[in-house]
Parts: sequence; structure tokens; C-alpha cells
Amino acid sequence: MFSRRVLMVIVSFCVLGLAANAQAVVSKDSQKVKNAVIKIYSTLTPPDYFTPWRLLNSQQSSGSGAVIAGKRILTNAHVIADASYLQVQKNGQPKKYLARVDFVSHAADLAILKVEDESFFDGITPLKVGKLPEPLETVSVFGYPFGGNTLSITQGVLSRVEHQFYAHAGGYLLAGQIDAAINPGNSGGPVIAGDKIVGVVMQANTGARAENLGYFVPPSVIRHILKDADDSEHNGFVNLGLRTQSLESPALRGAHKLKEDQNGALIVKVFEGSVSEGKLFPGDVILAIDGYDVAEDRSIEFRKNQRTNFKYALDQHHVGDTIKLKISRDGKTQTIKLRAAPSRRNYSLVLAERFGAQPSYFIYGGVVFVPLNMNLIKRWGSSWHSKAPIDFLSARGQWRSPEKTELVVALKVLPADVNLGFHDWKNWIIESVNGQPIKDFASFVERVRGNQQEYLTLADSDGYQIVLNKQDSEAGLDDILARYRVPMAFSMDLEPKTATAEQ
Repeated sequence: MFSRRVLMVIVSFCVLGLAANAQAVVSKDSQKVKNAVIKIYSTLTPPDYFTPWRLLNSQQSSGSGAVIAGKRILTNAHVIADASYLQVQKNGQPKKYLARVDFVSHAADLAILKVEDESFFDGITPLKVGKLPEPLETVSVFGYPFGGNTLSITQGVLSRVEHQFYAHAGGYLLAGQIDAAINPGNSGGPVIAGDKIVGVVMQANTGARAENLGYFVPPSVIRHILKDADDSEHNGFVNLGLRTQSLESPALRGAHKLKEDQNGALIVKVFEGSVSEGKLFPGDVILAIDGYDVAEDRSIEFRKNQRTNFKYALDQHHVGDTIKLKISRDGKTQTIKLRAAPSRRNYSLVLAERFGAQPSYFIYGGVVFVPLNMNLIKRWGSSWHSKAPIDFLSARGQWRSPEKTELVVALKVLPADVNLGFHDWKNWIIESVNGQPIKDFASFVERVRGNQQEYLTLADSDGYQIVLNKQDSEAGLDDILARYRVPMAFSMDLEPKTATAEQ
């Protein structure tokens, strides 16, 4: 028989052996992940929305990404937004390879890259997308932050999951929060649990009171975008096309005839042309979406003891899916089915931010006109919330209507005799042309081009006017363009349409 001491020695060696095997597995998985994490080099050349016929100076930037199935690289949209040249580099290798954008969702801040030379993927095992970690579960962040050229790995725990506004393009989607260190260059890198991607790093909270607060795109959003990319057509996330209010007030619930055990989200506006038009109405209360009960604060329990905005239930759908809602209308419960349609990026009069596109502009009488959009507002820098013109900021809260879908801005004046008296006018929102209200930028341009009156009168909502002489404005255009080195009087999207001759 073995003595107790001998038995203990044998057990000790067994434990050591198991630990060694476990370490070998961990090391193997870690190396697999390391090999699949890519450094991305971007040359960014965004347009200048203050001078819309020009580009800003090129900037060199870098980010991170991860190889996934199909010889693709998953990264952030903001890593490649407005990029004119892209290169990728494998971990520990000096050679850089030319890459291109294959698919992008700016709302979800995700992009998929392809590499021109497919030999780049030799020796790399693609990473799979895993499931969302549990709270306090340890995760690792892989990437190439500034301060060095080699791969960096930091660890943290998942602290919470809820809907957040994504910094890149303002999308409102589920996001995970971790306490791992995240710095510039980490963007697009994978958040790893085991050997699977459980998130894509997208932003960090750099506020004075925040320490090590980082956010990542979670698996549900990643999978949605990967499925959306299957046909290379970007449909995005679906939207009901309405606005809601919380029902935390007992009086408000009572006024809308809800029972004691009923809660939900009160519909306050339904937008024309949306999937909800004619089926849902202001005053209806959404009680549940696809079986998820909606609480009085408009949240749902998306997994046990974890809540987020009811939009989560909509985010699981793709275009063409059926969305099932339980509502209360005048105290009576009923079921409404809606067919999911592509979401408009917003319903505000201020157009959503665009990337990789030339700004629209139109010059008449030396006045530069542009549509009001978030690109222009963000041109005031990271402090645009306080530095952009207050009229621009307040317009973000104004809804579109059939009569008005865009706002037109007189951005600045290129001084000349024809616009004498208005040389210092800038950032001025125009409401009418010759007394006629403006619907959108395209119709504004058509009306100016088609003006047959001696004067063109532009007015704002308070009645202030810019008046331009039609003959002088048209006769002096070439001189103004030459003087200020403007290549064209309008952007390419505003090229006048010519009538097709009958055959």
C-alpha cells in the first residue's frame, strides 16, 4: 500500500500536470488571438465643411482590428471613415498590405475590410464571435494603442451593459462598459473572452471624473452587422418612426387608462412615411414588444436582472421581419404587427453626419449656401456642443415635416460688389426665397436658378433679408470664383439636369 506521504506526492504531481496542460491550452488560445489581431494604418482626408469645395489636410491615424471568417477584418467605422488610403499589418511582421473597405455601418461604428493580397491571411486562424459576458466577468482588450508598435493586452471586467449613444455617428445601441485601459489606437480591437470576440472596442470616457471607463460594441450588434453585410447592401437597424415618453407618473398612466398592472411607453409622435403611420397613433401605449414587457421607464429586461431601453427588442430585427407589439389604446389592449423597414438615420431637420462624400454647396451672388447637417456643426471641434451657433444647435430638436425636410444655411459671403452690405453675414438659416418657404436644399437651388425676378430676396424667420440683383449676380459669378479660387459654383450632386432629346 502507498503511504500517505507517497500519495500526497502523486496527487501533487497530478495537480501540477493539470495546471501545465491548462496553461498550454491558455497559451495556445492566446497565441491564436494575437495572430488574428491586426494593426490598421489610415490616411484620412475629410472634406472641409467650412470651405466645402476643399479637403482638409491629410492625417495619419492608426487603429486595430481582428480577422474573422471569410478573410475579412472587423474594425471600427471611425478608424476608416474618410480614409483615402488603408494598410494593414500582421502582429510582429514589418510588411504592410493594401486594404479596402468592404462594408461599413457608421451607426454601429463597425466596418469590414478586405486585403488585396489574400496571402496576408496565411497562418491566421479567424476568430469567432462569442456571447456577451456576464457582469464582473474578466475580459481582455487586444490592440495597438499609441506609445509603441507592438501588440498591447489589457484586462478588465464587464461592469454594465445598456444602450449608449455611440460617439462616432450618434447611433443609440447596446454597449458594454469595461474598466480595462483603452487608449487611442485601441479602436477596432477585439474584446476577448476565452478565444472568442465578445466585443469591439469603440470609445473611452475621457471626462475628468472618469477613470478607465471604456465601451465596446457587443456581440448582438456585431452579428446584426455581419448578417446585414451578407448581401453587401447596408440596410441598418430598423426603426418604428415614432417618439415616446416614459410613464413613471401615476397621473399620466391614469389619464391614459392603464390598469394597475400595466406599464409601457407613451407614443407622443408618429412620423409621416414611417412604418407606424396609420397603425400607431399619439396616445397609444406600447406595453410589450416581441414578448418583452416594457416598463414605465421604457426599459425591458433583455436578460435576467439586466435592463436596457426597449429599442433592444427592435435592434434584433432585420428589414422585412415582423415586429409584434402589444399596445393599449383608450384602455383597450390589442396586438399590432408591423413589417420592419429600413430606419431613417434621424427625423431631425438637421441632417445626420455623412462620411466619404463631398459636401453639397451652391454659390450665388458670392453667397455660399449649404444644407445644415451634423458634419457642419461638428466642424466647430470637440466642443461643438457649446461653440457651434445656437440656432444650429436648437435646430437639432426640430422635427421634419412634409413641408420642410432640410434647413438651408448662408454659410458665408465671398465679398464682392454684388453683395455689398452683407460681407460679414455668416451661419444664417434661411426660411424663404422671394416669400416662398423652403422645403429642402435641392428645391432651394432650383428656385434660385429659376428666379426670373429682378431681385432675389432671402429672408429668415425674423424677417431679416439678403437681397441680390439677379443680373449682377449671374454676370459676376466667374470673377468671384476666380478671385477666391473656387473650382465650381456648385457641388457635383447639384449638376443641372439637361432635357433628353426625343429620339
